[in-house]
Amino acid sequence: MNKDAQMRATINQKLIETGERERLKELLRAKLIECGWKDQLKAHCKEVIKEKGLEHVTVDDLVAEITPKGRALVPDSVKKELLQRIRTFLAQHASL
Repeated sequence: MNKDAQMRATINQKLIETGERERLKELLRAKLIECGWKDQLKAHCKEVIKEKGLEHVTVDDLVAEITPKGRALVPDSVKKELLQRIRTFLAQHASL
C-alpha cells in the first residue's frame, strides 16, 4: 500500500471511529436535497429510462449512466463546505 493510500485509510478509520463520517454523510444528504440535486438526478433518471425504455434498462446501466452527471451536479459550495469540515477535523486530530 503506498503512502497516500495508507494515509487515506488512516483518516477514513479515524472518521469512522469518531462518528464524523456519518455526520458528514448526513450533512451531504441534507445539502444535496436543499440545493435540488436529488430532484435533478431523479429527473435525469426518468429521462434515461424514457429514452431507453423501461424493459431495456438495468439498475447497473442506470447507475453507470447517471453517476458522472450526479458528480458534476454537486455544487462547488457543497464540495467546499465538506472539504473545510474535513480539514477542520484533521486539524483537531493532528496526531494522525
